[in-house]
Amino acid sequence: MNTAHRTNKNVERGRATRAHVIEVATRLFAEQGYDGTSIEAVQAAAGVSRGSLYHHFPGKEALFLAVLEDLGGRLGAEMTAAIQDAANPLDMLRIGCVTWIRQAGDPVVQQIALIDAPAVLGWQRWRELDEPALDMIRYAIGYAAEAGTVDPRHVDVFAHIVMATLNEVAMMIALASDSAATLKTGESAVNDLLDRLVGAPGRAAAN
Repeated sequence: MNTAHRTNKNVERGRATRAHVIEVATRLFAEQGYDGTSIEAVQAAAGVSRGSLYHHFPGKEALFLAVLEDLGGRLGAEMTAAIQDAANPLDMLRIGCVTWIRQAGDPVVQQIALIDAPAVLGWQRWRELDEPALDMIRYAIGYAAEAGTVDPRHVDVFAHIVMATLNEVAMMIALASDSAATLKTGESAVNDLLDRLVGAPGRAAAN
């Protein structure tokens, strides 16, 4: 076996180990929360050596960040798939908002992204994760302004209002005793808000 082949095998093995640890850690963080999950528990559940785990993750916070990044990638892929056939930016906005509200109904998303992430990262870093979504919302509301359904002076403020609303509704779902019922009400309320803010579906396209 030549050196290059052996190196590639080691890289593949390392990636597989890292992915396995993240998968196990995701389950434990979701079930027990960040504070209730020790790095030793992840190591034992993943069946890896201490050295191997620390080679990929220097500590629990680094492991949590990797889990959060992996979860964010999955949610982002779901969002991209949901909005790809949107007829216009306002349709994209509505679909994107509803998709996020439904994603907030996932217990894994609730515990990791909504409950633990703000505490582990701090509010400012957690808030920075929303920048891509905020840009999308701003773009859609700008489209509504061009169509004459929103005052152009209010585009940026309205974008922040929608983003804040989505996060608050998602948090309500995460903390609710009946997440399913709160999700249903939240989805309806968000659609109603968008109707009032940028017009009912199809309105901007018709103008």
